[in-house]
Amino acid sequence: MTSLAQAVNTALAHAIEDDDSVLVFGEDVGALGGVFRVTDGLTAKYGEDRCFDTPLAESGIVGMAVGMAMNGLRPVVEMQFDAFAYPAFEQIASHVAKMRNRTRGAVTLPMVIRVPYAGGIGGVEHHSDSSEAYYAHTPGLVVVAPATPSDAYSLLREAIAHPDPVIYLEPKRLYWSKEDVSLPVRTAPFGTAAVRRSGRDATLVAYGPAVPVALEAAEVAAAEGWDLEVVDLRTIVPFDDATVAASVARTGRAVVVAEAQGFASVASEIAARIGERCFHSLSAPVRRVTGFDIPYPPPKLEHHHLPSVDRVLDAVGTLQWEDA
Repeated sequence: MTSLAQAVNTALAHAIEDDDSVLVFGEDVGALGGVFRVTDGLTAKYGEDRCFDTPLAESGIVGMAVGMAMNGLRPVVEMQFDAFAYPAFEQIASHVAKMRNRTRGAVTLPMVIRVPYAGGIGGVEHHSDSSEAYYAHTPGLVVVAPATPSDAYSLLREAIAHPDPVIYLEPKRLYWSKEDVSLPVRTAPFGTAAVRRSGRDATLVAYGPAVPVALEAAEVAAAEGWDLEVVDLRTIVPFDDATVAASVARTGRAVVVAEAQGFASVASEIAARIGERCFHSLSAPVRRVTGFDIPYPPPKLEHHHLPSVDRVLDAVGTLQWEDA
């Protein structure tokens, strides 16, 4: 069995071995192996010139990565925690995302920004943010959110090889989730969603840490007579309209499940896209089950904030009632 953290670690190791231009760096990623031990052993095996610690300055980390990428290297940086990345957002939005367009394609930035993100670990607000909407709203960035160890490995290898910058969102509470998979493995490429469970009554659309919640809700719903399909987006940008629309057109109902707050969110965009493409197939309005529109709550309250099986089933119940 392979955990998601092990899959990320192995993907980084294989990328370092296969390409001399790949460098891994960030706060405490060297000797310590990262806060979540995701980079454990990389410095010992490959040396401090391939995996090394940086000062506690996120804007400096990303700024250095920009210069490296402009000069032929492939930096893979870690932001340590989701909300720690905000000091680097000016670099990301103004330079990382825009360099190809600014230079009319003459300069590309093949770099990966790894962001341990979202909640479910009992962290306080600066350690449990869901920041995907900022990146998805910024043209020029690829945004990846794996939910399984096999996808974590494959999507990271693709991200490192990609010619454009990639925001790689690692669900913290899934680091220790396991899958019976042998690495290396290659799954579907960027822009390809996965139907994790087939169903006929409604479609649950999720990504990252919300995928296991959607799958559990589908299992519980089966006991109540609802046959739910679960679609895992895998990448937020590029977005797989075809798979999502085909699923909703078949089931006639949709619930979007995501941890981030609902207003002006990725979940809002998904709901809008479903409404535009599947209007004549829908038997009920698209529902969203998201975090609340509040700053991330204290650890003892986060279970109220995060989407739960009960909240997903309540949303599905409204779809059934409106169709009755």
